Amino acid sequence: MIKLVACDMAGTTIDEHGDVYVALARCVEETGVTTTEEAVQEWMGADKVEAITALIQAGGGTVDPATVGAAFTRFKELLAGFYDANPPVALEGVEEAFRELRRRGVKVALTTGFSRDVAEPLLERLGWGVGPEEMLDAVVCSDEVAAGRPAPFMIHRAMELTGVQDVRAVIAAGDTVNDLAAANNAGVSAVGVLTGKLGREALAAYPHHRILAGVKDIPALLQSPNQGTARAPLEAQCDVCCPSVG
Repeated sequence: MIKLVACDMAGTTIDEHGDVYVALARCVEETGVTTTEEAVQEWMGADKVEAITALIQAGGGTVDPATVGAAFTRFKELLAGFYDANPPVALEGVEEAFRELRRRGVKVALTTGFSRDVAEPLLERLGWGVGPEEMLDAVVCSDEVAAGRPAPFMIHRAMELTGVQDVRAVIAAGDTVNDLAAANNAGVSAVGVLTGKLGREALAAYPHHRILAGVKDIPALLQSPNQGTARAPLEAQCDVCCPSVG
């Protein structure tokens, strides 16, 4: 039985209007380097300090703790301003899906490339808390593990926090290539969702087990008699998405 669904935040469960992408590109460009849409997209879903470091380096800029630290501070400032002007909202059907999963006894966790000081205010805006009577069972941020995506550590930490020991009982969902890579590196079922910037073809080019329209479709994915008892049954159900390539 599937016991845990671990989802990314921005673009997967939360519509933040693309502000993370804009804030990341802008804070890097303010250091004096240029970025490209493709380069920024490559780092979506990753730890933001790691992303800023890589993007500055790719642009030929100076990578040192002071520069990266200042850019990360600026990223947080920009993002807070964007969120004040245009508050993030839950993506369609996500809250209903979370409630249904928890009603069935499936744990729900969020994993994010945000640090805790960025993630907490965002979750507070949405009214998403952690606890028996709340929306979530666990939240794991990239600054709480040894490395962010594509490393598997946030997913494994979510398993630890929710008491789930078998990777075959876990689905990890996200809207970026790094989300899929982290899921595969963690040994869990990798589910891509089309609520971010990437379309079906772009996500399907990378190893995955399902591509769904959104997190809202996960309860239906688990509706079969086997309810995804392991990875193989999950791969065998292709009536709601494109074929697996992984």
